[in-house]
Amino acid sequence: STDVDFSSLSSFRYWSAVATTWPFLIGQKANGFPPDKSSGSKKQKQYQRIRKEKPQQHNFTHRLLAAALKSHSGNISCMDFSSNGKYLATCADDRTIRIWSTKDFLQREHRSMRANVELDHATLVRFSPDCRAFIVWLANGDTLRVFKMTKREDGGYIFTATPEDFPKKHKAPVIDIGIANTGKFIMTASSDTTVLIWSLKGQVLSTINTNQMNNTHAAVSPCGRFVASCGFTPDVKVWEVCFGKKGEFQEVVRAFELKGHSAAVHSFAFSNDSRRMASVSKDGTWKLWDTDVEYKKKQDPYLLKTGRFEEAAGAAPCHLALSPNAQVLALASGSSIHLYNTRRGEKEECFERVHGECIANLSFDITGRFLASCGDRAVRLFHNTPGHRAMVEEMQGHLKRASNESTRQRLQQQLTQAQETLKKVTLGGPGAED
Repeated sequence: STDVDFSSLSSFRYWSAVATTWPFLIGQKANGFPPDKSSGSKKQKQYQRIRKEKPQQHNFTHRLLAAALKSHSGNISCMDFSSNGKYLATCADDRTIRIWSTKDFLQREHRSMRANVELDHATLVRFSPDCRAFIVWLANGDTLRVFKMTKREDGGYIFTATPEDFPKKHKAPVIDIGIANTGKFIMTASSDTTVLIWSLKGQVLSTINTNQMNNTHAAVSPCGRFVASCGFTPDVKVWEVCFGKKGEFQEVVRAFELKGHSAAVHSFAFSNDSRRMASVSKDGTWKLWDTDVEYKKKQDPYLLKTGRFEEAAGAAPCHLALSPNAQVLALASGSSIHLYNTRRGEKEECFERVHGECIANLSFDITGRFLASCGDRAVRLFHNTPGHRAMVEEMQGHLKRASNESTRQRLQQQLTQAQETLKKVTLGGPGAED
């Protein structure tokens, strides 16, 4: 190596010129042309212009678009809302996890806090039940890493990775992770037929073989009792993770299955109380199920509704999200999103070319006001108008059946408020619910 004395002005100018023209010297030498000042300047501008154009965001506008969260410099693969409703976590291949404040969603500025992933990037992220930590799946490390969130005096957070990652146990790529809201176990599922149940300290408590040829999706139920998976077979399998009275792990037992599809199941989701489930299959249909059953008495889930979704019959992956109250179903195929009223089975909204890439994840916030999607470097948040309409219809039904005057007055007040909210949201745009 050569040390350069930049105290000399002539040396400084020389090395500045080399640094400026270096990207073009290779090409000029290969072409046999001598360095040309004017052409070099043009090429330099062109090179800089290309560099600037490359990271342009995919442009999308819609009257129901509430916000677009843009801080990641890489494609976002996963997101998760905290159980207290205050935060949204996103992870991308830019080696960062972003924590967004949900109270800023309808503001002009969207603040986020950044956690860096050293020498790797996260593909999946989930908040802990107490919202004081989150777990991520590492793309290159093929393992789980835990980040603790410590609050600073200024209201921000310090993110600290625990000293040791979980041991490597999966033999195929991991497609989903989850944490029980009881805080008793963590679930990881890989694309073969393996689902692992872990203690929070990184010990494998149980290994489940789904016998579904391969897994396409797996999740922990919001109640924290169940783990479910779907894959190549035309069903969704559900297990209960059992613990003793003192909190000790006991066993994993088969609970029930969602049977009724005639082809592989792309995805499924639980309602917030775990009493409803929805599924979407390659047979071109979606189904809503009543899962509030006594499975120990051999009671099977009840099929409540079947709807058509032809896009699911194609080769592209399909994602699904169920609103917390199970009144709205969101389905994504490619870069488009479709919203259905689950009571009537009708499609109510469709958002096309939402992202520059295929949609990677869909999720309703815990209030059901917003639907979030990711698929490029942005998260897009939509007003859940079908949810507001369903609320109005439900209030109208209750009002008709109301037996006394005080109940009718209370319901009428709630109905008026719900109708006003729906009107504001339908007009659309950021801040529509302010």
